[in-house]
Amino acid sequence: MKKLKKSEMLRRGQVEHVKAERNLLAEVDSNCIVKLYCSFQDDDYLYLIMEYLPGGDVMTLLMRKDILNEDEARFYIGEAVLAIESIHIHNYIHRDIKPDNLLLDKFGHLKLSDFGLCKPLHCSNFPNLQEKDISNGRSSSGSSHFDERSSLPKRTQQEQLEHWQRNRRTLAYSTVGTPDYIAPEVLLKKGYGMECDWWSLGAIMYEMLVGYPPFYSDEPMATCRKIVNWRTHLKFPDEAKLSAEAKDLISKLLCNVEQRLGTKGADEIKAHPWFKGVEWDNLYRMEAAFIPEVKDELDTQNFEKFEESGDQVKSSSKSGPWRKMLSSKDLNFMGYTYKNFEIVNDHVVPGIGITLIIFSLLFGTK
Repeated sequence: MKKLKKSEMLRRGQVEHVKAERNLLAEVDSNCIVKLYCSFQDDDYLYLIMEYLPGGDVMTLLMRKDILNEDEARFYIGEAVLAIESIHIHNYIHRDIKPDNLLLDKFGHLKLSDFGLCKPLHCSNFPNLQEKDISNGRSSSGSSHFDERSSLPKRTQQEQLEHWQRNRRTLAYSTVGTPDYIAPEVLLKKGYGMECDWWSLGAIMYEMLVGYPPFYSDEPMATCRKIVNWRTHLKFPDEAKLSAEAKDLISKLLCNVEQRLGTKGADEIKAHPWFKGVEWDNLYRMEAAFIPEVKDELDTQNFEKFEESGDQVKSSSKSGPWRKMLSSKDLNFMGYTYKNFEIVNDHVVPGIGITLIIFSLLFGTK
């Protein structure tokens, strides 16, 4: 269940994103994205009841495996291509593709989630990046933007991997978020389209094969600067034994919008030599690269434990001017309630048992 506080959505200007998430989940019928069973609201909160995917997420998978081989990465990147394509077909841009938004079902197959940008990277938290930031990594005075502590040029692949793993959980759940997968055109606020999702996919592919994102730095602002200056900072460590095809695909995803693979559609990416031999129509019928250990439909062992901080609990209080705007019939959230009886009545759907219990309690159905 996803629970969103109305006053927070209003305060952060997220009302349209919340509606878009609900609409996409209700309208798009795809095995590649998480399914919505129902949505409803009360005076204070919006609720989304979705299928539970007990296999965890790709972030947890990478934390446990460190690095994937190319066959394993090809499987999950391939399924991610299909998932992203399924929302692009409906003219929807995700804008927040990252490992923790790629969930795994009990069979190990990937599904895309979190379409509302309910906890996005807020670029406003960083100083505005200027065009000069992409010119050879130097300011007008000729001094480098990247100090030794931020760019970490002397770390070996193993040292960088260990440093990333120590910090990734904190970054993933921080208020600011992590910019590691954000496309440069998004950071520069120049306007962007669906191609920004393919940049994110390229960053995830790099992380799968190398062990950490391509532009990772100690500080988020340093990461942002490295992203917009990708020409200088996109490098493959010698210790990472990537195939020429893998390097080529990553380089064609982490590049200028005009040259970026996928700009003309997902078929461009599917046709890349790195995917040679992939049976796209059968990918979701194949055995997954990893089959998670799942004891029952309520098993949570494949997810990282996360406890709310005091600041997060405090932010959910009812105080504040936005509270006065709310009622159960608030026009901002009119039409949010949704019930997918076709799915709820299908007892074969994975995880439907516990969902039926919740649904029955909420709506009095059997």
